[in-house]
Amino acid sequence: QVQLVESGGGLVQAGGSLRLSCAASGRTFSSTYTMAWFRQAPGKEREFVARIIWSTGIRYYAESVKGRFTISRDNAKNTVYLQMNSLKPEDTAVYYCAADRYRVGSMAVEYDYWGQGTQVTVSS
Repeated sequence: QVQLVESGGGLVQAGGSLRLSCAASGRTFSSTYTMAWFRQAPGKEREFVARIIWSTGIRYYAESVKGRFTISRDNAKNTVYLQMNSLKPEDTAVYYCAADRYRVGSMAVEYDYWGQGTQVTVSS
C-alpha cells in the first residue's frame, strides 16, 4: 500500500503562483513508481496535468499547462511537487496526486493510489 498526502493549495490571483506537494509513504513505495497530478473542476471529469517517472525523472505535461507548470521530485523526502506559475482562472480545480507502480499513463484509471486532493482557486 502507498499513502499520498497533498498540501499547498489555496486562493491566488490570476498570474500568480502556487506550489503543491505530495508526500508518499508506504511499504511498497519505491523508485519504480510513476507519480502524476490530476485535477477536477466542478462538473467536469478528472483530467491529467503532469507525470514524472520517479527512477528516470522523465516528465510529461498536458498541453494546457505546458510552459507554466513544472513537476519535480525530491528523492530524500519521497515527495513530488507541482510548481504552478502564470495561473489562470481555468486552472481552478481540486488537484490530486496519484501513483502507480507499473504503468506510465495519462488516464486516471491507470493509477492505483490517490491522495485526498487539495483545492486550488484562481481569481480573475
